[in-house]
Amino acid sequence: MTTSGESTDRTPSSGVDVCVVGAGPAGAIVAADLSKRGHEVVVLDAGPRFEPSERPERMERHLRPGSAKPVWDVGGERDAYSASGERHYPLNASRVKGVGGSTLHWQGMVMRLHEQDFELDSSVGMGDDWPIDYGDLRPFYAAAEAALNVSGASDNPFEPPREEPHPLPAFPPSYSDSLFAEACESVGVATHSVPNARNSEAVDGQSACVGYGTCKPVCPSGAKYDATRHVDIAEANGARVLDRVPVQRLDHDEAGERVTAAVYATPGGEEHRQEAREFVVAAGGVETPRLLLLSASERYPNGLANSSGAVGRYFMDHLFAGVGGTLDEPTRQKHVGFNTTESHQFYDRPDDSRTAIKLEFLNYAGPAPTDVALEADTFGDALLEEIREAYGTHVAMGALVEQLPSAENRIRLDRSRTDDHGNPVPDVVWRVDDRTRRTIERANEVQREILTELGADVTWTVGPENTGPAYHHMGTTRMGTDPAESVVDRRLRSHDLANLTLAGSSVFVTGGAMNPTLTIAALSLKAAGHIAERL
Repeated sequence: MTTSGESTDRTPSSGVDVCVVGAGPAGAIVAADLSKRGHEVVVLDAGPRFEPSERPERMERHLRPGSAKPVWDVGGERDAYSASGERHYPLNASRVKGVGGSTLHWQGMVMRLHEQDFELDSSVGMGDDWPIDYGDLRPFYAAAEAALNVSGASDNPFEPPREEPHPLPAFPPSYSDSLFAEACESVGVATHSVPNARNSEAVDGQSACVGYGTCKPVCPSGAKYDATRHVDIAEANGARVLDRVPVQRLDHDEAGERVTAAVYATPGGEEHRQEAREFVVAAGGVETPRLLLLSASERYPNGLANSSGAVGRYFMDHLFAGVGGTLDEPTRQKHVGFNTTESHQFYDRPDDSRTAIKLEFLNYAGPAPTDVALEADTFGDALLEEIREAYGTHVAMGALVEQLPSAENRIRLDRSRTDDHGNPVPDVVWRVDDRTRRTIERANEVQREILTELGADVTWTVGPENTGPAYHHMGTTRMGTDPAESVVDRRLRSHDLANLTLAGSSVFVTGGAMNPTLTIAALSLKAAGHIAERL
């Protein structure tokens, strides 16, 4: 069910200043900013609007065993994809097509990239440098934290300099965080709080976090930020947001210097052209390059804005490393659905031998009580005893590990398969290199040392051979100063087309090991300012 029916007017608007493709965090923030400045904005999103009142039902769908229906309706011909790389990439395992985008089901952790992330080649001789540095993005990081109502303690001794404390107070450490704290102190690992884009107290009419614990994939209370907040702001400012209008291609003028229209389809099978003075593509690290490749023309036979050949290339993700087990005492896991303590002690790279590591102390290890009950064949007091024995003694650590950009990792079109509109589906070509494997091994070493000091019985490890992605799609339309090597400039504008801006994680040059959404928000605010200067 959606909030917009078949009778919704999806015809184009006239006199539009900015057409934004995608209503996830990047597109919504750009739309809110530019509409606040008085510009006429239209946002086109491929997916539906999800009714906020349905979130409890979606939570139940997530919790109920054997539910065949995906929480956010992903799958089928519309979301078909290929994964022809060395390692299979399960694209549909963690994406949302709809107004709000990936923030509808993200975990909500928001950190700034480190200063070293922007100058990786200059500092340690690997990866590439960004065309901007931390100082350039610093004021936008502060603005993004305010826009997302970030809760944090500002107590991280390893983070880059900041202007002021986080907007809201931090969430207190979990019980298991206190267990980890003593072990970490014994082995010399410093810990600190985690900034979260969820309300630690009620603000702006929004609920404080009430502890459902199902943050990923759904927050029923709305305390966790999602991009529908900025969609609402944009619409209050006069922007028009259309759902279920997948953009089929972007058209350009005869000279190939400006985009003239976004051609989109409606649920009724009609095709329309939305014209505008400026265009912003903010469809994520997979669908943004896919749209550019689908927009190939005689002037751009290899895809729009792709004179460099870099569109779709340098795809990056974060890899997961983890170690877990049990303790002979209660750990109170599953009481908190998000992380409250981390360590960035191993983040900056000492040399070119490894990439960045962000250590996480997980609050959701082991089975939930419902999981134990569903697998049990007992009832009454016997079932209660089984739950007590199986639940609440688990403990685990995780880590995000950086993957460096490689031209071989890419998003391309699979012309042998098509979506529900007859367009080639995205093909994710992905592998994990040896340096990343070594970094995962190093993360596992630190994790095992801490868990051993804690006295845990280690029962599982996620290491180099069984690692998986964090579903942070980055790098496929990278920033740069050289038009022959990059897709957009330092202002996020295409080198090839004067009125085309790309917003989101696709413009990342390197990915670091931080969850990317705060950087997406900061870059989106920066891009909006540059667009406003041109209007």
